[in-house]
Amino acid sequence: MNYYLKPFEDLLVEQKSSSLWITLNRPDASNAYSTGMVKALVEVLKHADQDNSVRAIVITGTGKNFCAGGDIKAMRGKTGMFAGESNELRETYQSGIQQIPLTISQLHTPLIAMVNGAAVGAGCDLAAMCDLRIASSSAVFAETFAKVGLVPGDGGAFFLTRLIGYGKAMEMFLTCRNYSAEEALKMGLVNEVVLPDQLKSRTSEIVEELVSLPPIALQMTKKAIIHGEQSDLISHLELVAAYQGITQRSSDHFKALDGMIEKKKQTFGHT
Repeated sequence: MNYYLKPFEDLLVEQKSSSLWITLNRPDASNAYSTGMVKALVEVLKHADQDNSVRAIVITGTGKNFCAGGDIKAMRGKTGMFAGESNELRETYQSGIQQIPLTISQLHTPLIAMVNGAAVGAGCDLAAMCDLRIASSSAVFAETFAKVGLVPGDGGAFFLTRLIGYGKAMEMFLTCRNYSAEEALKMGLVNEVVLPDQLKSRTSEIVEELVSLPPIALQMTKKAIIHGEQSDLISHLELVAAYQGITQRSSDHFKALDGMIEKKKQTFGHT
């Protein structure tokens, strides 16, 4: 049985040619995280990253919201991932929702957030963890942890600060205000904003651009950029020299050169 055809709790998963589309599926709760959703998302991302048939991954949400982050009803009721006393909660965060940023940070496969609506709290953080973000013009972004008396415990402060800078990240977390898609575009939180009825088609176009490129080089370029953000110059240059040695002797490289010289579109196989 195809792995992606099996049921996943609070997730819809669909493989399309060389890409995998993951949809957060709790529309009645604005696609807020559940314990099952977190576990399923981590599982699917890890599996897809080891699957050579998957060359790009898209995350989106069902209905009018991308992801509302934490489920406030579960918070109030102290249920699910919000059950237990302080130390138990700390352990639940580490074994639960914090596995999402840890998993995403290790992905070789390009990851795109298709932000179809509100991305709030940990939902905004999820978008920030992705490599690219394409937003509907109706999307709204907010970091509302302080509004409900919490801190960004899912790693969002780490990713958002690196994405939009210290000042803007501090503003988002401390004010808890809503930001429109256009405001998010101006601050660098999203890469593109399109009309709602164009969101899926534009995201599909970007996916096709990604999967048309030599996969080994694309994956190593992603890892090099992430490494460069977090390391010193000497160790970064040493790493990319090794990456260049690998890619410059790959069949993808010579096929790409042939295509450029002969002016022919090339199709690249799996890594």
